[in-house]
Amino acid sequence: MTMANAPAGPRSTLVITAHAGDFVWRAGGAIALAASRGEKVTIACLTFGERGESAKAWREGRKLDEIKAMRRDEAERAAATLGAEVRFFDAGDYPLLPTAELTDRLVAVYRETQPDIVLTHPTEDPYNGDHPAASRMALEARVLAQAIGYPGDGEIIGAPPVFYFEPHQPEMSGFKPEVLLDITEVWDTKRKAMECLAAQQHLWDYYTDLAVRRGVQLKRNAGPNLGLAHRTMAEAYMRPYPQIAKELA
Repeated sequence: MTMANAPAGPRSTLVITAHAGDFVWRAGGAIALAASRGEKVTIACLTFGERGESAKAWREGRKLDEIKAMRRDEAERAAATLGAEVRFFDAGDYPLLPTAELTDRLVAVYRETQPDIVLTHPTEDPYNGDHPAASRMALEARVLAQAIGYPGDGEIIGAPPVFYFEPHQPEMSGFKPEVLLDITEVWDTKRKAMECLAAQQHLWDYYTDLAVRRGVQLKRNAGPNLGLAHRTMAEAYMRPYPQIAKELA
């Protein structure tokens, strides 16, 4: 059998996230939908969010290594609930500093997973510099992974579409919903994954309410005749690169 007529493998989604909880709040529905279709989802988690997103644990008097272990366990259980594989880079948060070595590790993940879709943070967030730092590395590594002359193992990648997931403060981060993804059928799965993140329990209701609001927007833009659920749940995304199409839809 030649490569030309070899059967195509399952679609691949790569999620590049700054902290251990980010992929759940912002893209848990997209991850669960992809996994439910038998697609492979790989999460590159650059830090555990041990310094900037674990305030409850610090107030309880826990030590750094203990907090890292706790956040790792939470993220692993959340990823398993969503049906994804998570890889931890332990690059250190607050601040997350872009480095050539870290970008090179991301290039290797791109070439290994050969993603059809990439999900990551938008490039603006005035409240948390780790998020745009992760985004910049995700975009740079995507370009480098396409370059045949860039050293490293694995085949070069194509040009997978990139989707920015919604930041915590969208109106302060230049985020405007361009894609509304219906996650109603996997909402219960996303909620279970959210509940794995006990270190950030204060966000459970916030992101439930956000999914309801985005669901209202989705229904308003979809029109009345698509048979959408009465309580539609949704996630919002932006696209930094043009959509490629043969017809407008």
